[in-house]
Amino acid sequence: MTPLNWSTSRKALNFTLVSFFVLWTFVQLDIGFTAWGPMESELGFSVDILNAGAAVNYGGLAIGCFFFIPLVHKYGRRPIYIFSSALQFASCIWQAQTYTVGNFIGANLISGLGGAISEIVVQITIADMFFVHQHATMNGWFVIFQSAGAFLGPVASGYIVDSQGWRWMWWWCVIFFGITLFCVIFLFEESKYVPVLDGQHVVSAPLPNSQALTAAEGKDEVTADIKRTGSEPATSQAVINPEIELKTYWQRMAWVTKTDEPLWPHFYTPLVTLFTYPAVTYAALTYGSTLAWFATMTSLQASYMLLPPYNFDAIGIGLMNVAPFVGALLGFPCGGYLSDKSILWLSKRNGGIYEPEMRLWLALPVAILGPASILMFGLGLAYGVHWALLAVGFGVFGFTLAAISGISLSYLMDCYQDVIGDALVGVIFMRNIISVIVLFVLTPWVEVYMIPVPLLIWGKKARVATAASYRKLAATHVSHRMV
Repeated sequence: MTPLNWSTSRKALNFTLVSFFVLWTFVQLDIGFTAWGPMESELGFSVDILNAGAAVNYGGLAIGCFFFIPLVHKYGRRPIYIFSSALQFASCIWQAQTYTVGNFIGANLISGLGGAISEIVVQITIADMFFVHQHATMNGWFVIFQSAGAFLGPVASGYIVDSQGWRWMWWWCVIFFGITLFCVIFLFEESKYVPVLDGQHVVSAPLPNSQALTAAEGKDEVTADIKRTGSEPATSQAVINPEIELKTYWQRMAWVTKTDEPLWPHFYTPLVTLFTYPAVTYAALTYGSTLAWFATMTSLQASYMLLPPYNFDAIGIGLMNVAPFVGALLGFPCGGYLSDKSILWLSKRNGGIYEPEMRLWLALPVAILGPASILMFGLGLAYGVHWALLAVGFGVFGFTLAAISGISLSYLMDCYQDVIGDALVGVIFMRNIISVIVLFVLTPWVEVYMIPVPLLIWGKKARVATAASYRKLAATHVSHRMV
């Protein structure tokens, strides 16, 4: 699917607003644990209650995408961004006004529901606006803003808790979500493409063979045609009617962009793709489990680093997150820029043909770094080693998070771009299910991270085997958009 032919400035503005939305979403999702100590003292909440609030938050993240992402396809991206921003704005007000267990649980539920779309609608927006060779770079920027919110948000909130009290970390979120909501309402354009067939079909003069078709199969057809007819074939093209007026500002800022696309298939398609397409299963296990481990590690440090031998306060807990942010900055080129550059180089070596599995070569080092970083942090915490070793493990994990997120999301997007929203719903659902399971079960994560190896060997065959199913599914989506 060809992306929107917007100007660079329009794309930059839209993606900047998306990034700002992602930043504050992950701030509000991940700063809560820095206040666990003061909340225990002031409100009398036990660790079990605090963990229950986190579990409800994960539950909201898991189920929210099933309800909201179908609406993205039916009514457009813009209203869901607005709704999500408004819901998170409300949840932060409720968090700041928490006095009872009911308040705490309810606010966390709304927080999770509001943030549920943040890891899906962004990838849909990227697919709307950017080309295949830009996907990893843009996904990399998404991961950077995600990491800034998740890692640096707690650093700032630690200082706020210490100087202004834990309620004020939520009031600051209210302020910035208010700004985000205002900007999205008045500046964010709808990126959902609704085709308008108003042009003229013409037959142009013959083009040189090298310009007419570039794919190897297309060149063979042109060569055969030249041999049969003795001349270059004519090519057809559509000429846009110049009398079509561009949309006004208020038309581009419409509250809803509704199509006749049915909602029901988007409720069951995520589970179909999750268990049918290997690329979706791979992304679900790697991206999902990595983010689940991040949630687990932050919860562990909030619970145990308040105790001896560390005795950290809110500031100390927050500052621990500087290490994974630095690691994420270092992992960004691997999952973003280098991934896009590597597929161009590998495609040239492959006769100019790109295959999505080419992205997976850069995922192989994660098979070592990911489990090693988790073990370094977990075993170090268990044996009470110096906090610096824990920070190193957390930092290496940040590198892993940024690298594998960019690679796995881009691989999935390249394989099944036309159903990326539905595919990611299954991925995010799996991520939040793993967040719960991983607290109780030890999983051989080395084997999980080694999934790129069989995909590099059999990934293309798997895509071929699922091609008919994918084309049928994608055709259904496209046909509904054309209605």
